[in-house]
Amino acid sequence: QVQLVESGGGLVQPGGSLRLSCAVSTSGSIFSINPMGWYRQAPGKQRELVATILMGGRTNYADSVKGRFTISRDNAKNTVALQMNSLKPEDTAVYFCNAVWIGHVYWGQGTQVTVSS
Repeated sequence: QVQLVESGGGLVQPGGSLRLSCAVSTSGSIFSINPMGWYRQAPGKQRELVATILMGGRTNYADSVKGRFTISRDNAKNTVALQMNSLKPEDTAVYFCNAVWIGHVYWGQGTQVTVSS
């Protein structure tokens, strides 16, 4: 089993920054969780991929966030983070942490990010 708890969301002005963090709890090895990632869902829209990271550190980003967002994982601290810079109103959404463990997909409860002046 894997449990994911997000934190760090909030209200920020356009051009600002936020850092999301996801705490990972597992009955197995953190090294078996691969990949990990962040997704988001805006009102009235489907959930979409934001960024993923493999155990070896290889990352993948949605075109809309490339150059602005950075995903990272700390296997020693059992966390995965999303640093979001140059935020835009269209980044407003609920952000979900995601993990794949032995073929099973797990989601956190989500954290709201609102970008507005």
